[in-house]
Amino acid sequence: MKKRILSAAMPFILCFIGLVFNCSTTVHAQGITVYQYRRVDPAKMDEFLKRETTYWSKVAQKAIDGGKMSFWAVLAKVGGVDELNSPNVLFVNTFPNMDADLSGVFDAAKVFPGVPMSKMDTYGMSTVLSEYFLQDQGWQEIAKANPDKDYKYIKMNYHNSTDPASFNAIEIRNWGPFIKAAMDKNQTVQKAWGNAIVLSPTGGAMKFNCLSYDLYPTLQSALLEKWSPDTKFPTTGLDSLQKIAVSPPMTFIYQIVKTATKK
Repeated sequence: MKKRILSAAMPFILCFIGLVFNCSTTVHAQGITVYQYRRVDPAKMDEFLKRETTYWSKVAQKAIDGGKMSFWAVLAKVGGVDELNSPNVLFVNTFPNMDADLSGVFDAAKVFPGVPMSKMDTYGMSTVLSEYFLQDQGWQEIAKANPDKDYKYIKMNYHNSTDPASFNAIEIRNWGPFIKAAMDKNQTVQKAWGNAIVLSPTGGAMKFNCLSYDLYPTLQSALLEKWSPDTKFPTTGLDSLQKIAVSPPMTFIYQIVKTATKK
């Protein structure tokens, strides 16, 4: 199985979730994150990701260096259900101000003036299936984290709650300090954690209104999620979360293919 992750060569109007991934606390500052889910023909995936990592990651980095973005990432889904009709690539784009003039953010011609768009385009190689606007809130990572080594895979947990703001607040208050201590004591193979709230769309057929994400160094560690026998979980906080959860979270694993962040 070939595994890979996110990048976004898309027009300004299609921007999304400052999740994580070469994560640092600066990534999780106030701002708006856009999650864009796309479907790419598996036969074209290698070329798609090559173009994203070769060209669009550098376009995003220029926008970040210029203060128009604060984070960019491209993620590739590992496994899944109904794979023929489901997204297999997730783009994460975080903007400090969505009302700023972002018309030139993804102008690749300015970064690569000698390269024809036909060799850089990825939008035409994919289909946008959905797009969400979120705001990142909680964040914890292992002491002396090395993103290039520690953040290879991410588990996305999609929560549906009767009160998403309270759900995230309980997680930040109870789970955040717990997972930080557990990671630093090597009680878990997890290396970072964060959560976010969905700003739009909401209601109707939406199956989640907030999410959390766990970062791991390997696919096996993300799948097995081993804990030390002496780990003491925050049962009071977990019970409070369960009371306002509408259903168990949907969980998917992605490989972190490429990120761009503030230097």
